[in-house]
Amino acid sequence: MRPKPVQPTGPAARPADFPAVADDLSEVADSALLAEVRAWLDGHVNLEATAGDTDGLSLAPMRELLASLGDPQADYPAVHITGTNGKGSVAALIAALAGAWGMTVGVYASPHVERINERMTVGGDPIDDADLAEILSHLRLVADHLAADHVGAPPSWFELVTAAALRWFADSAVDLAVVEVGKLGRFDATNVVNSEVAVITNIGRDHTDGRPGWEQEVMGEKAGILHPGAVAVLGPIDPDLVAIAARESPGEMLVDGQHFELEENRPAMGGRLVTVRTPRARYEDVYVSLFGAHQGENAALAIAAFEALVDQALDDDLLAALGNVSFPARFEVVARQPLVVIDGAHNPDGLAASAETLADQFTVLGQVIWVVGMMRDKDPDAMLDAIEASGARCDLVVCCAPDWPRALPAAELAAAVRNRGIDAETAGDVAEAVDRALALSTEEDAVVVTGSLYTAGAARLHMAAANK
Repeated sequence: MRPKPVQPTGPAARPADFPAVADDLSEVADSALLAEVRAWLDGHVNLEATAGDTDGLSLAPMRELLASLGDPQADYPAVHITGTNGKGSVAALIAALAGAWGMTVGVYASPHVERINERMTVGGDPIDDADLAEILSHLRLVADHLAADHVGAPPSWFELVTAAALRWFADSAVDLAVVEVGKLGRFDATNVVNSEVAVITNIGRDHTDGRPGWEQEVMGEKAGILHPGAVAVLGPIDPDLVAIAARESPGEMLVDGQHFELEENRPAMGGRLVTVRTPRARYEDVYVSLFGAHQGENAALAIAAFEALVDQALDDDLLAALGNVSFPARFEVVARQPLVVIDGAHNPDGLAASAETLADQFTVLGQVIWVVGMMRDKDPDAMLDAIEASGARCDLVVCCAPDWPRALPAAELAAAVRNRGIDAETAGDVAEAVDRALALSTEEDAVVVTGSLYTAGAARLHMAAANK
């Protein structure tokens, strides 16, 4: 876990003759191959898109797939992260600390905001198209070979992408993988990593039917990532649920409020100032460059988790890395006058955090316009309750449907908004909704784009293209 020495590198060798032409031809070939293997990948069942039945899941097919790839997950230790909200933020914060420590860090996150490449990064850089094409092409050969030898369902889209990320991390010789669970935990495709620290951020009512006992069932599944020998780090979770985790994990356990604590969590310019007490130290006035009180909680989790990983207290220079973290589509301010925020909040807890952040850290003199597009399996009334309970204003909701199979039709969302006495409009797609909100805004207004990461991603792409 100590920093690796920096290896000197020189300029890459180039062909002596016609280098520009060679590069152009290579880019064309890479692009064609990527399109081909992406089409193959997209032909597999995507549970993110269908939210299909997960009964009968097993990690055996995933382990067999990885064995055929040389078991790359065994080549490096991992921090494994699950929870209803905050997984991506905690992953980004831990990766920042690990990078400052001197580690080469691979991060696997889902879903992506704009491009599939974002799901796997090394040293903060997403996999490039050429490497992605190459690794997916190899994965296709392996998967086809396995399919010829076995009867049964082929691997899912998520299993294949997870395998690609774990293989790429090994090829990149990472010192640490920070891996975010897709859904729940026990039978998630990521639950094959060599975890030294496992984090459960929180337990919320997402991807559940809400019947009595759902909290225990969700915790039971998320606690499935707590393996013997790994330190378990738990966020603010009900003591009864902590007991479930304790039964699952016979190893060391660090629980928020018992073994570590967020003592101070104050708004600051561009983020938060936090003071965190851990088993080894008290860290005062640590600057975190992410908006929202919930990001202070995430920072405490990240500090406790990384401290457990390296088994020593952290110094101020290392903690300074938390002041340079940026995270697309997590209360991301993309414009001012009017203030434009893009946030991928996709459940009531996430939307409440977004609305509370707006009310807590920004003064909006004009109106607040919400651009909202969500999935069909979400409850619009619960999402709107979260905004109202936060104290944030909601003067108008421009409703849209992201380009995704499970999207809630804009008209259904608008009906729910109007039933609460709030003005609503509908738009044909996310881009049209963003344009309409901006057209209605003045310099003193705020526009918040939210409801789903798919909505957030489409909005980011549209605004980036419009600003070119």
